[in-house]
Amino acid sequence: MESIDLLKILAAVLSLIVAIVGHEIMHGWVAYMYGDTTAKNAGRLSINPISHIDLVGTIIVPATMYFLPILLGGESGFLFGWAKPVPINMATVIRRAGYNGAMQVDLAGIVYNFTLAVLASIVIVMMSQPNTSDSLFYVLAYLFVFQLLIINVVLGVFNLLPIPQFDGAHFLMHLSLKYKINSIAEFFYKNERYGIIIVLIILMTPLKNYLLLLPVQTILSLLLS
Repeated sequence: MESIDLLKILAAVLSLIVAIVGHEIMHGWVAYMYGDTTAKNAGRLSINPISHIDLVGTIIVPATMYFLPILLGGESGFLFGWAKPVPINMATVIRRAGYNGAMQVDLAGIVYNFTLAVLASIVIVMMSQPNTSDSLFYVLAYLFVFQLLIINVVLGVFNLLPIPQFDGAHFLMHLSLKYKINSIAEFFYKNERYGIIIVLIILMTPLKNYLLLLPVQTILSLLLS
């Protein structure tokens, strides 16, 4: 394997860690700002990635999405994954800040991802594309920022989808409870156990082209224009 390939893998792994660990920390941090110390007491506001690793979301899914296209004779796939959710006592948040506070907790990770994507797009536009005279460190830095842009847009878009167990569904649950439309909240709550199955169906079928790739490509085009 050439050094440039190793740099691509390293950049992808590092950017995924920054994206998913920061995403989860932001959920816990906003909840902490509203008086919920659950994540802090569990040591889950730490930037140590080991405390946030999820076997499926942090290892199996990203590795499969990235390397499977290579094994099939194509280019590396886009990197996607998630970390172990931080523990949150949403009852404390709702008691302190109502459903508006709960929705802020729900959206905290998405805001983090899109903010990081915007910052990465500014940096990548200012950087020149690497050439043979550049150091390996510069090449790694460029690849890292580029992957940081793509991965954070992917995660931001994905988490906006109303998939049970994930951020978009949690937001809709608390929004519906705020306006006393309990049936919507009950629907998502009852179907939380199917969330991972829905994610795998989306990723392994043409649905990903419409629900993920199309909006991701649109946002990337806007950020890089």
